[in-house]
Amino acid sequence: MPGNYGRAHRDAGAQQWGAAMQDDLTDATRWAIETGIADPARICIYGASYGAYAALMGVAREPDLYRCAVGYFGVYDLELVHRDQSQGSRSGRTWAAEWMGARDTLASRSSVTLADRIKTPVFLAAGGQDERAPLVHSERMERALKRAGVPVETLYYPTEGHGFYTEPHRREFYTRLLAFLSTHLGGAVAK
Repeated sequence: MPGNYGRAHRDAGAQQWGAAMQDDLTDATRWAIETGIADPARICIYGASYGAYAALMGVAREPDLYRCAVGYFGVYDLELVHRDQSQGSRSGRTWAAEWMGARDTLASRSSVTLADRIKTPVFLAAGGQDERAPLVHSERMERALKRAGVPVETLYYPTEGHGFYTEPHRREFYTRLLAFLSTHLGGAVAK
């Protein structure tokens, strides 16, 4: 069970990608602002894998809440995920239907189709050998952001999978990430 909160907690996320699950992130961000924990002028949303999807959905659904977004190995086109899962196996089809919902409902919850709502700079990083979040997702997201006039930086390594594992690639990613955050939020850059 995720976080040991039980089956009801896990099941509450079924078919809620970009919906109630996203609302929880927005509520947490607003709570941090209201309690004085976070400076509203210095909030960037960052995530990996599903979290990368949630980061881009965050800036699509709440364009004035965040100053930037970072997607690390994300899926951004839910219709493509559904199609790929459904073609793979019966269990993939079942998972896609039960956890994502009907394929014809997913465009409205795909950050790639909502890029025109995004107002903040975005940094995307991905690997060409990633089987969980194929590079095509980041490339489509990049093109959609550019069409929408959104500043986007990218870092793609064709030999990496679902994460940067070589020390030089990790070093470049974190150096670029800190520079991106410094540019949009302030603070120091990597040395």
